[in-house]
Amino acid sequence: MQPATTEHPEPLQAYGQPAGGWGSIKAVALSVVREGAPLATAKALRQQNKPGGFACVSCAWAKPAQPHLAEFCENGAKATAWELTDKRLGPDFFAAHTLAELRGWSDHALEAGGRLTHPLRYDAASDRYLAVGWDEAFAAIGAELRALREEDPQSVVFYASGRASLETSYLWQLLARLYGNNNLPDSSNMCHESTSVALPKTIGVPVGTVALDDFAQTEAIFFFGQNVGVSSPRMLHQLQEARARGVPIVTFNPLKEVGLVHFANPQSPREMLTPAETTISTQYLQVRNGGDIAALTGLCKWLVEADDAAQAAAAPRILDAGFIAEHTQGFAAFAEHLRAARWEDIETQSGLARAALEQAAATYAAAGAVLGVYGMGLTQHRQGVANVQMVSNLLLLRGNIGKPGAGICPVRGHSNVQGQRTVGITEKPELAPLDKLAQLYRFEPPRTPGRNTVATCEGVIDGTVRGFLGLGGNFLRAAPDTERLEAAWTRLQLTVHVATRLNRTHLVPGRAAWLLPCLGRIEIDRQGSGAQTVSVEDSTGCFHASDGVAEPADPGLRSELAIVAALAQATLPPGADVPWARWTHDYASVRDAIEATWPDVFKDFNARLRAPGGIPKPNPARERVWKTESGKACFVVPPASVPELAPGVLRLMTLRSDDQFNTTVYSLDDRFRNVWGTRMVLLMHPDDMAARGLAEGDAVCVDGVAEDGRQRHLAGLRALPYDLPAGSVAGYFPECNPLVPLDHHAEGSQVPAAKCIPVRVERLERATP
Repeated sequence: MQPATTEHPEPLQAYGQPAGGWGSIKAVALSVVREGAPLATAKALRQQNKPGGFACVSCAWAKPAQPHLAEFCENGAKATAWELTDKRLGPDFFAAHTLAELRGWSDHALEAGGRLTHPLRYDAASDRYLAVGWDEAFAAIGAELRALREEDPQSVVFYASGRASLETSYLWQLLARLYGNNNLPDSSNMCHESTSVALPKTIGVPVGTVALDDFAQTEAIFFFGQNVGVSSPRMLHQLQEARARGVPIVTFNPLKEVGLVHFANPQSPREMLTPAETTISTQYLQVRNGGDIAALTGLCKWLVEADDAAQAAAAPRILDAGFIAEHTQGFAAFAEHLRAARWEDIETQSGLARAALEQAAATYAAAGAVLGVYGMGLTQHRQGVANVQMVSNLLLLRGNIGKPGAGICPVRGHSNVQGQRTVGITEKPELAPLDKLAQLYRFEPPRTPGRNTVATCEGVIDGTVRGFLGLGGNFLRAAPDTERLEAAWTRLQLTVHVATRLNRTHLVPGRAAWLLPCLGRIEIDRQGSGAQTVSVEDSTGCFHASDGVAEPADPGLRSELAIVAALAQATLPPGADVPWARWTHDYASVRDAIEATWPDVFKDFNARLRAPGGIPKPNPARERVWKTESGKACFVVPPASVPELAPGVLRLMTLRSDDQFNTTVYSLDDRFRNVWGTRMVLLMHPDDMAARGLAEGDAVCVDGVAEDGRQRHLAGLRALPYDLPAGSVAGYFPECNPLVPLDHHAEGSQVPAAKCIPVRVERLERATP
């Protein structure tokens, strides 16, 4: 293909304003007005993330013991308005639209229709969802599940999206195991499973070690691949307070994200009425996509060699030699690996200058306590597990785990994804208390490993998965290899989805399909014993109570827990020693059951449920107790860096916009990146555009470069010049998911490697002015 232009485009103009500020207030106001329930939303926001109120249905960031006046962020407010909308999708809507027609709608248009109100059964003859009664739905679903169980109990999957409460999640995992399998994939399989695999080998726990109080005591914060301004904006309060104390914040991320550059606090009169703002990152390193191990190697190499020099000069040590000797193993091999690493290789692979890495390392060395914060920018790579272990290595060098103000901090996305794993939603039988479940409920749980997300997709494609039950989520859009998966999905015998709004996955039904609408967490859940309380776990491992504060969207809606219990009663043989009806009557009895299953984790669960700041989950690594095979924290020598790609091949990373939560798209704008009215864009370095003869706005075709030889093609994106490293391109999730091969995942965790997808980009046509 001959270049159509030799122009060298200039990068898009930066947003120009800080995260927060008037831009955030305007965005929240527009969202609330758009959803049409301003009074209910305003009332609810006053109680969001506060005692007696509800836990945010968006991200899982920590809830402080002493909340701010407004303990919600822009995205949390949008999620609340989204749930409390006055828009409804009732039976009349589905009578007027076939599923074939609706599949032509955008993700945003589908969910923007409003809340589901009635149980629905798919009718293939009319290609429509038809309203049915609850009892009819449960009886029919139960019959289908029993038939599949009789053929093969391993053929059904029980997926959880990460939003359901601890109580509902406990029932969900028990239903799956009583049914006869451990097929419990969840959204963690698509994001932080790399953490759950990496950290047990290094520090002996599958979660982070940081408590909210550590932010007030830290002396430096290092960010890796985490976009705080979109993924966890309430953390900006802690970052602003740290910066006020002079704490340096060093960020590694391919794109300059507004929330990591500067912030204006909407609750600060000074920052709202003057140009005042807070600079967040004191050093921002735009690491090359896929270059994280190289960058971290550079930091660690400088520290080890500086320590070598200090010892030779009889000067104070740079490393915490006492901690390393007493608490770790594997240091010698790791240090030798670092000494052998060549700076020219580190610079090439990371895309960063040696001087910049040395400056960051010196900042780290000067701090007595450091927090390492990371997100899916590390975990969603082929080397995602090794990426996380390199952050652990960095922190271990100076004893920055298990002391105040220090620790490793994976930032979880969905509001209870970490909590679901805590109460047994896992495909790995060794992580579930099967013996305790057998004792409590008098059955023999299955011991065979179940299916995670990748294995579920493989089973749908090869036909060994025949039934899919989804507790929330939009699985078909969130999963990789979209087109292959969607083509096979219609061959499923059974699909059942528990949801609040319509999404793309609901429009690709199995041969028998039901859509069951549920209450949202913000709504009052009234059962036989009165209004119910549920609970969730935040990113820092604290359990919190959550009480609904708004009237249900429809009087006929049922809670997630009540739906799960009814499905169990309709499916499982009579006589099972499980009190489904009592649990539905009073959720406190579910918490008693959770405590009986994990007495050390949930001691006095009901009695302590409303503790200010939440109930902290025991975390041995915080106490420097290492639950590893050796009984010590472990340094891990990383694998070789990602090999260089063939000439002309770029590395695609998928992104969320500032008006998006997971697959839910609130609008088509992304103001932080100056993208308006569309999500069909490809952000490119100007040099990469010029090399392909592209001008701003040109339509491009993106082709995946995969080892399996299959063609994966995405056309219709518009190329936009952007400030990101050469060789890297970026597009939105989930629109770019068709380019992610199913086998392109993190080694060891099978998290889809959606942050580093090999692609080729070619021009289709010049954009019309």
